[in-house]
Amino acid sequence: MPKATADWDQSESPRHIDQRIAQLSDWRGAMLAEIRKLILSADPDVIEEFKWNQPVWSCAGIICTGEAYKSAVKTTFPRGAALEDPDQLFNSSLTGNARRAIDFHQGDTIDEAAFVALIRAAIALNRAKKSTP
Repeated sequence: MPKATADWDQSESPRHIDQRIAQLSDWRGAMLAEIRKLILSADPDVIEEFKWNQPVWSCAGIICTGEAYKSAVKTTFPRGAALEDPDQLFNSSLTGNARRAIDFHQGDTIDEAAFVALIRAAIALNRAKKSTP
């Protein structure tokens, strides 16, 4: 799978994300596919990109990334510290000033409503930042 570069055709990103999910032929691929489905369902303006050799979802700025590790699939929200998390989904990267993450492990289920609400909150935060002069 090619690495993202300045001249990379981002229209190929969904295909590269498909390939990444297929490469993860165990529970991690299924988890990443479910995360992707929920993110895309949150807002019709969500854009999929493949940067830094991982899926990146954006809408008026980066919403989150999807990283697969040996024992977890991590969604990292670069502005997560600024988000309300009433369902306490964030369980990783909790001490930083900006980002927060959710680590999903084998056997975990996603609270779909809470996750989509968090995605929508991240989009709203991005849009609010974009509209500020």
